Amino acid sequence: MAPRSDHRRRRAYAVRRSRLRTEPRVQVEIRPGERQVGGQDAPLGVPGGPGAGGAEVVDAALVPDAVKDAARRAPGHWVGIVDPEWAEERTPPEWAVLGEWRSDEDGGVGEYRANPAYRPSARVLGWPEPTDPVDAAAQRAATGYGSVEAALEALAEAEVTVVRGPDGGPLTAAGRDGAPVVLLFTSPTHEFMSSALHHDSFPARELARSVRPSGALLMVNAGASAPLLVPADSLLGPVSGTGDHSSAEFRPHTTGRTP
Repeated sequence: MAPRSDHRRRRAYAVRRSRLRTEPRVQVEIRPGERQVGGQDAPLGVPGGPGAGGAEVVDAALVPDAVKDAARRAPGHWVGIVDPEWAEERTPPEWAVLGEWRSDEDGGVGEYRANPAYRPSARVLGWPEPTDPVDAAAQRAATGYGSVEAALEALAEAEVTVVRGPDGGPLTAAGRDGAPVVLLFTSPTHEFMSSALHHDSFPARELARSVRPSGALLMVNAGASAPLLVPADSLLGPVSGTGDHSSAEFRPHTTGRTP
């Protein structure tokens, strides 16, 4: 397993929006799953959940303690909650902010306003914890919290498993357009094939070189929350900053919103 870093805490942060640019904001931090007043757990720390829109008055028992504390210390501010996947110290982009509370002039918490531009991360969407660095990078790329290049870089350095075909090479399936597709896995969790079949393990780059002449695509973790379909060529050149990976395609399987 590759659990998400513990330091990625949900934060209330100062977010600048054009319509509220002159209004003050504050930053606080909230740990995911923090128990709130009245003994209630609020995994998101916000009413309505991801994507809820419009302003509403919130039951005080549902407001995270850190937001209440920030409101008391900074009356007349907007207090916003940042998705726990955003771990950078710089001001987060608007799409990483779940919503904002308004603190009144007496330091109380008033109106809550959801952010319609918010993109929920894999954690907020309820996806399983990533099994390995490749799965983690694919989840981040699929939800907009990471890049395709980072996922390709992780894949290029990984050891992968394939099912052996009758000819001794990797078992190849046919893609929708007729192109050969090699199913590969970065963790036993994703190996949905029967244990009665023979599996082989290779460095991902070695596998890519072996199937490159056929023009094969690589389907990574087909049963995962964020499967990845890439040309074999994408693992053979530079994968950090200089390569052209526009042909890489992420296909997340989720009912949540993704970019």
